[in-house]
Parts: sequence; structure tokens; C-alpha cells
Amino acid sequence: MDSVTSDAGTSTGASAARTSTGHPVARTPLVASADNGLKIVVVGGFGVGKTTLVRSVSEIRPLNTEETMTQAGAAVDDISEVRGKSATTVAFDFGRITLDARNVLYLFGAPGQERFWFLWDRLFSGTLGAVVLVDTRRIDDSWYAIDRLEHHGTPFIVACNDFGGSAHTPAQIREALDLDPHVPLLDCDARSRESAKRVLITLVEHLESLYVPRSPELAL
Repeated sequence: MDSVTSDAGTSTGASAARTSTGHPVARTPLVASADNGLKIVVVGGFGVGKTTLVRSVSEIRPLNTEETMTQAGAAVDDISEVRGKSATTVAFDFGRITLDARNVLYLFGAPGQERFWFLWDRLFSGTLGAVVLVDTRRIDDSWYAIDRLEHHGTPFIVACNDFGGSAHTPAQIREALDLDPHVPLLDCDARSRESAKRVLITLVEHLESLYVPRSPELAL
């Protein structure tokens, strides 16, 4: 039997293991044992942290379509509030989280620039629910996402990503976004796996409250 050696020269992990004869070891595929695949979309303005959130919480190496930003795009995309951003999503991000033996979440991160908004309606197709990620320094950038979700009748929650700006009370944010009282609102740090998990748990709980019938005893 060939022994397995680590390919230490690869930083991306794309060819992490090889046999002693130099042949790559076949990856073990994900077991297709889940009965229910639940599609979740993460939307929001340009540079609010959608790719970061998907990357933080996914149990698989996320698929992303980030490309390097160039001077040619400066005339198209407003980067005045995201000066440190060097790459941008041009299609979508994809990640996966196993909830239990029967259910998995499929996460899709939508592109934030206005020129890619035409992709959103396709991404919303078949979506169970959505996370609207908000940078409270640029609340206006979130209005279109909320408008499209409401148009499609897609349930959503709002998560305010922490960029260290001025503090706003939940009431101020709700008023600025004109949120219905039943829409959950919470703070998060998209870089933190635990914080990103809390966002998704909040969304799943919100969906359960909408779709799972309550027993007569609980309704009393």
C-alpha cells in the first residue's frame, strides 16, 4: 500500500496529499446523504462582508468568483467607502453547512455592485430565506436588497456587520431601513465563525417560526 505524504509546498490545499509514488490521492467526496438541501442567500451592498461571512462559516472550502479590482472599474463602482478593498465578487460565493443527518444549508453570497444586480433574481429562485448584511455607515446600500426580497416574498433577517463606525440603536436602524417589526435584527462580525453561525441560526429560527405549525398548546 502506498504511504501518504503531505504536499507542504501548496498553500491553497488544492493538492494537499500525494502517494509515495507522487500520484495525487483521490479526495473523499461529500456523502450525498442529506434529504433536504436548504438554499440561503446572503445579500447586501458592495463591500459589506458577504464573501467573508460565507468563507467564515462554510464547512467546505467555499467556491468564490472574486476578481482583482482595477482602475477600469473605478469609474463604474463607487469605492469611496471601501478604499481597502482589492477584490470583488463577480458572480456568487458558495458554501455548505451540515445541520444534521438529513438537512444541509447551501449558502450563496450575491455580488454587491449595481452592475451585477441582474443576477439576484436568479439567485433568489428556490431560496428558503436570506440574510441582508448591512454596513451601518452605508445603510442606503441595503435598500435595494430588501426591496427585491420583499418583491419575491422571501423571508429575511438583517445582520449589521461591525466596521467600527458610529453606533446606532436597533430602533434607528429599523427606522432607516423601514423594517417590519417581525424581521429579526442583530449585530455580527462576518470574520468570526461563531458570529456568522449565530446569524444563520437566527435565520433558521425565523423560518421555523414562519413555516412550522404551532401546536394548539403552544398557541395559547
